[in-house]
Amino acid sequence: MTHDVTALRGKVSALMGQAKKDLAQLVSFESVADPRQFPPRGCEQAAQWVADAFAAAGLTEVGLHETPDGSKAVIASKPGPPGTPTVLLYCHYDVQPPLDDAAWKTPVWTLTDKDGRWYGRGAADCKGNIVTHLTALRAIGPDFPIGIKVVAEGSEEQGTGGLEKLVVAEPALLRSDAILVADCGNFAVGVPTFTQTLRGMVNVVLTVRTLEGSMHSGMFGGPAPDALAAMIQLLSTLRDADGNTTIDGLTDDQKWTGAQYPVADFRADAGVLDGVELLGDGTVSDMLWARPALTVLGMDVPAVVGSSAAIQPSTRARLNLRIPPGTAPQQACDLLEKHLRAHVPWNAELDIEVEAIGEPFVASTQGPARSAMEKAMATSYGREVTTEGQGGSIPLCNVFADTYPDAEIMLIGVEEPKCLIHAPNESVDPSEIEHMALAEALFLTSYR
Repeated sequence: MTHDVTALRGKVSALMGQAKKDLAQLVSFESVADPRQFPPRGCEQAAQWVADAFAAAGLTEVGLHETPDGSKAVIASKPGPPGTPTVLLYCHYDVQPPLDDAAWKTPVWTLTDKDGRWYGRGAADCKGNIVTHLTALRAIGPDFPIGIKVVAEGSEEQGTGGLEKLVVAEPALLRSDAILVADCGNFAVGVPTFTQTLRGMVNVVLTVRTLEGSMHSGMFGGPAPDALAAMIQLLSTLRDADGNTTIDGLTDDQKWTGAQYPVADFRADAGVLDGVELLGDGTVSDMLWARPALTVLGMDVPAVVGSSAAIQPSTRARLNLRIPPGTAPQQACDLLEKHLRAHVPWNAELDIEVEAIGEPFVASTQGPARSAMEKAMATSYGREVTTEGQGGSIPLCNVFADTYPDAEIMLIGVEEPKCLIHAPNESVDPSEIEHMALAEALFLTSYR
């Protein structure tokens, strides 16, 4: 075992130069899966590159599979020796848009080495995980000791469900004994971590109407009902003075029993301004992973520059409610809608459009794959593994669980907090790619 670990560690280390070249090429593809913002060519280039790379790494059955949302999923596989299990390695090649180009300190689509980290859109989420899979397979291939399947999704960031529908329609394509969903990350750099839970979510759009049209605030202000003020008052009922989410009937006192997120670390990771208080009366871990959290994602209001002395007749707001495992999303949606209708002020008209509902998820906690992966991660990092939750949602995990009920599903990856995924200045720590690639290589050579 010691010899094997030492040899694999050396192989992975020697492959890190290639890993950087791979990631630079992947980051250069502008693979935002939204044709309204970016041409489809970026996704097409990324998909073909990923397919070619996994074929070169030793997988023998490689293809681009069109999904119901029009995106292409790269699916590659190689059967293992008779009687051996099959592992599915998940990742996605599409990325978030850059958002504010001016906020980037390095070129968005050029991998840039700065202060020991590699910067660029998708460097962590999720192209860094693609490179992790590739590096692990190169280290142990091309003759793999077990069956290997890889799927690289092409529209994960858009949430349009293409791969989810493909899995349901053609379950044999990805059927496996264990599934490594590499779209998460460690608690911190160098701390091997399983993401144990994912919050579900409810997205709604509210429209409040009070007047037939805008009215002069000097002539009518006072008795005339202001739609913007009504919306502000309505939204204020969704949190108490301490910042706890307060939706009538929705439980908000659960405790997180896994790793605790130190307050100082969270403040630094989240960029909380000095003196500004954190929200809620629970621990950071309670608030992040065990309790519901309501966020106002956006509002339609007049901009300060160009606004006039007018009472607003209508306004809209988009809300995102994250819910922990144990809370049914439809029940949460119903409670949110009931709360909003009960608290809308002045008998204002209120329309509620439900945009999306997603189930919470709990990953595998025991079994031969989990045991092998725990040992592999501990060996790679030189310390015991821990667990955390994740505030985000990955609906595909629930589809995997429903479609392959006997498979062990584990959530891992390179996306630790300093990566700033989905934000400007996304980056990855290359040591995370190296450690996770070694852990994956150790797992794939020890799991039986």
